[in-house]
Amino acid sequence: MPKISRSDVAEMIDHTLLSPDATPADVTALVAEARELEVFAICVSPSMLPVRAPGLVVATVAGFPSGKHHSLVKGAEARLAVEQGAAEVDMVIDVGAARAGEYGAVLSDIVTVREAVGDRALLKVIIEAAALSDDAIVEVCRAAERAGADFVKTSTGFHPAGGASAHAVRLMAETVGGRLGVKASGGIRDAAQAAELIAAGATRLGLSRSRAVLEGFPV
Repeated sequence: MPKISRSDVAEMIDHTLLSPDATPADVTALVAEARELEVFAICVSPSMLPVRAPGLVVATVAGFPSGKHHSLVKGAEARLAVEQGAAEVDMVIDVGAARAGEYGAVLSDIVTVREAVGDRALLKVIIEAAALSDDAIVEVCRAAERAGADFVKTSTGFHPAGGASAHAVRLMAETVGGRLGVKASGGIRDAAQAAELIAAGATRLGLSRSRAVLEGFPV
C-alpha cells in the first residue's frame, strides 16, 4: 500500500480530458468529477474554454499534441487561452528539434510562449521524454528553465513512444533541482504507478483515470 495519502495525491492531480471527440457535456462531467475527487486542477483542450470550474485551477494545452506548430501559433493559442480563463498552459515542444540536437530552437519556442502569456499563467513544457535520449531530456529541461518555464512535463499521452516513466521523471527532477516542478503524465493507470512516479520526483500528475488512481491510496 502506498504511504502517501489520497488527499496528498489529489492535490497533485490535473484531472485531464484532451480527447479530440470531447463534448461540452463531457467537460461538465469532468468538472463535476474533479470537484468530487477534490483534485487540484482540470486540463481541457483550448477549444473548450472558457470553463466554469469553481474551486479548481483551469489548465489547457498549446501546440498539442504534435508540437509541430509554428512558435507564434503556439504563443497566440496560449495567449487566447489565458484570456479565456486558463491559469496554466501545457505547451508541447518541437520534439524533432530536440531529437536533432537543436536546443536553441527548443529554447526559442518556449520563450515565445512564455512571452505570450507573461506572468498571467503558469507554463508547463511537455518534452515527450519517451522519444528522447537521456542527454536530450537533460538539455531540453535546461532550455525550459532558461526560458522561464514553471514545470517540465513528461508526455502528451498521445506519442507512440509512450508516456511517463520513473526513469525520465527522476532525470528531469535531478536536472531542474526543485527550481521547476515536474509533471508526470501519459499512461498512468493505477496507484502503484503514481506512487512510483511521485517517489521519483513528480510534483504534479496528469491523469484521465484520477478516480481509479486515487482509490488505491489510503484516506
